[in-house]
Amino acid sequence: MDKKYMDGEKRGSVLLFALSTCGWCSKVKNLLSELKVAFEYVDVDKLKGPEKDEVMDEVKKHNPQCSFPTIVINDQCIVGFKEIAIREALGK
Repeated sequence: MDKKYMDGEKRGSVLLFALSTCGWCSKVKNLLSELKVAFEYVDVDKLKGPEKDEVMDEVKKHNPQCSFPTIVINDQCIVGFKEIAIREALGK
């Protein structure tokens, strides 16, 4: 899986499954950056072939509807741009 890493304060495992053209996904990236939290993200629409299938299987484990953004914070899944839930999961 081709994850991109954004450096910041370590708050555990923070993984964002996003689409590069999704406005809500951009809002989540911006929020995480504003909170100065280290996180990884994958722009799923930029993947192809078996790698994309593998990542979609991973998204389905957390979010069977496969909608974006899907954020997994320390095994807690948050679907959509839910600022309060994201802040609470990060303890911010």
